[in-house]
Amino acid sequence: MPLLGGKGNKFKVDPPKIRIDKVVVERPPPPKSSSRPPNRSRPSAVAARSSPAALLPSARPSGARHKSGSSSPNPSSSSESRPAERKRKAPRDVSSGPGHSSAGDRVTFDKDSDNEDDGWMDLDTRKRQRRGTRDGRSVDANRKLRHARAFDGRNDSLAFIHAVQVASLESQCVPIMGASPEEVAIELQYPSLQPRERYELVWGKDKIDAVEASVRIVRHVAETYLTDEEAEPFTNQNTGLIRRLEKASNRNVQDLAGFKAALHEYNETLLALVEDGVVAKNLDSLTELPRHLVAFILDQIYDRTVAPRVELLSKYENGTDYVYGELLHPFVSEILIEKTNMSCDQVFVDLGSGVGNVCLQAALEIGCESWGCEMMENACSMARDQLDEFAARCMLWGVKPGKVRLETGDFRKNSNIHHALKRADVVLVNNKAFTSQLNDGLVRMFLDLKPGCKVVSLRSFVAESKSSHNINDVGSTILHVEECAYPEGYVSWTNAGGPYFISTRK
Repeated sequence: MPLLGGKGNKFKVDPPKIRIDKVVVERPPPPKSSSRPPNRSRPSAVAARSSPAALLPSARPSGARHKSGSSSPNPSSSSESRPAERKRKAPRDVSSGPGHSSAGDRVTFDKDSDNEDDGWMDLDTRKRQRRGTRDGRSVDANRKLRHARAFDGRNDSLAFIHAVQVASLESQCVPIMGASPEEVAIELQYPSLQPRERYELVWGKDKIDAVEASVRIVRHVAETYLTDEEAEPFTNQNTGLIRRLEKASNRNVQDLAGFKAALHEYNETLLALVEDGVVAKNLDSLTELPRHLVAFILDQIYDRTVAPRVELLSKYENGTDYVYGELLHPFVSEILIEKTNMSCDQVFVDLGSGVGNVCLQAALEIGCESWGCEMMENACSMARDQLDEFAARCMLWGVKPGKVRLETGDFRKNSNIHHALKRADVVLVNNKAFTSQLNDGLVRMFLDLKPGCKVVSLRSFVAESKSSHNINDVGSTILHVEECAYPEGYVSWTNAGGPYFISTRK
């Protein structure tokens, strides 16, 4: 899917008719402009949890994410490009019995069009965030979004993974937009005083696309960090910076100088707003981040830490608790917001946190204290890398997340996790493919949960414990179980929907 999408030329009219005597001559319609190759999407980083899909070859991480067949010189590949497809195409995290993970989101871009008068930049197609509401409902008024240190001054020692470290000429990518090797370097300013991120205008299969990332970042900044009036230089349909970036990167135009000029103006304009305190003030008035921005930030982190070595996540054991699958970003948002209504002063625990995606999403989207525990070595290593990048990315975006603690080992034997469970308000366990023995052990652990704590799982603990009369008595005695349903596109192992369960500690 090309960068310059839209819903077609909204100013298009029927071809004019010329009447000569009594003969009507109709002009032939103008030829349609060719759209970009349809492969401007790639799989991305999302969460992983255990599931029967882990037992199927099609569900295993391929190491190469979603394989696109196009050889176009300027298709995008990263989550910063086009994440709509990648969630189902390739699994992302490893789930193990006493440890796996979950999360994911589908950020949909508008459709292809190279017509300069298309409506791609019409922000009415995706309404600006309704401040202070979650889809019309009141939100956590106590959430403070601004990361104070991000606006105190520039921290040149801030360690984060620049896009150029993942996608560059050195990594065998090729220049795009007609750029020479000396012209590919660009920088992007984030809505904080922190250093700019370095990109290169290059293309490589399954690599970060700097063109796509630039437009998406500018749009996120305009939609979330600025008022309508402040965003006008960015969003104006005719002269706005996003429109200029879009036109310059049109595959039929390839205006490298125009693209870099618009990007330079964006960087300087945003930096001025940050230095004047405008961005910090606006953040102080917000109590939540839009879901599409949450997903974008999480995908940036994944694509710089996990994606380059995703093949290591395929090392699980069939028929055991060490299995793999994904809950995607929308599913996690539904759990955290619609179903459990979490707030920033609460505690979230993910039993089997994989590479940490769900824990990071809870800390970023809700601002709550977030705990995870994972057993598999490769997943734990990537989780640590993600956590480091998460802290830096939150600084870049100027947002303060909740505290995150990722533990290593068997959650049944981890004392820190046991203490966290006693304080937990929401516990997530993707036990879709857990053995009966592990599920029975979890029921015993739930004896320590405080009344009202909610346990979200893919299988009911009460139903699962029928094999043991004693455990069945415990499960049915301490848990009130509500069966829910998730729609298609919420998990990685099937396109179909399915059941999940919310068990409340009595």
